[in-house]
Amino acid sequence: MIISRTPFRLPLGGGGTDLPSYYSKFGGFFISAALNKYMYIALHNRFERGLRIGYSQTEIVNDFEQVKHPLVREALRQVGIREGIEVISFADVPASTGLGSSGSFTVGLLRALYTHKRKFKTPDEVAEQACDIAINKLKEPSGKQDEYVASFGGIRAYEIDTNGNVSSEELNLSDHVIAELESSVLMFYTGMQRSSREVLSKQQEQVKSGGSTVEKMHEIKRIGRESKKALESGELKRFGELLHEHWMVKRGVTSNMTTSDIDRWYTIARDNGAIGAKIIGAGAGGFLMVFCDNGRQHVRSALAREGLMEYRIRFDFEGSKVVYNM
Repeated sequence: MIISRTPFRLPLGGGGTDLPSYYSKFGGFFISAALNKYMYIALHNRFERGLRIGYSQTEIVNDFEQVKHPLVREALRQVGIREGIEVISFADVPASTGLGSSGSFTVGLLRALYTHKRKFKTPDEVAEQACDIAINKLKEPSGKQDEYVASFGGIRAYEIDTNGNVSSEELNLSDHVIAELESSVLMFYTGMQRSSREVLSKQQEQVKSGGSTVEKMHEIKRIGRESKKALESGELKRFGELLHEHWMVKRGVTSNMTTSDIDRWYTIARDNGAIGAKIIGAGAGGFLMVFCDNGRQHVRSALAREGLMEYRIRFDFEGSKVVYNM
């Protein structure tokens, strides 16, 4: 029995510049934190031949080529396992909520499968293979943020060159700043689940066509670099202000990035003391991230009256790992 544990991620700046349509021309930059909310993958030797895959459905097949779940099928192909195992997944947060669940799933699955094969892979190798599965093999309109943050953990800045090569560094944050950041970031579930495919596909198309969307992405990258400086200097109020600037730009990238409900909740949060906020991930649903230095209880009460549920978080500094191997 092998169990891997892989964190979900919280974008802190530069999100969207990790998409191939942008970084292949201009290079990407983003900062992101791993959360203490996890995807778990359990892997077990199967007594019978074939494969048993359990997720929201259960598949029992003879060979990996017959597996319908695309991420599982391609991960098995990547590692070279045809049959003889059972794979089960479960998570702290549902899919389609903007926290990068697909990336965490693939990274955690590869980590477990390589452990099963007694092969060691670095966080870079696992992240890049997971990205290759999503972007190249399955042609998903996704970027590189989810997989790299899930694999590395921590609070890090990532650079992507025009060839798609990724380098990263851990942000130089004091324990005090980390604790304050954890206290200041409030997460509220909007109750709206959505597929990121439609939002990201439209964003990629608009970036390829150039014009104002590209200029907005340049601005998002600039704000991301400023956010890194603010965090490392301990200027958390400035980080909150930049979060507001980021959302004002991001919401205009595509017409399906926000909704009237999201705009209303954003205004309510700001009216009750929030400095900045944004929808996590592609947009149009999932979690609303709110930054407050004071008046947090006012924001909590106001959004609770709107029916939004707060979801308390802390940061993860271990990344994807095997927590049980017997």
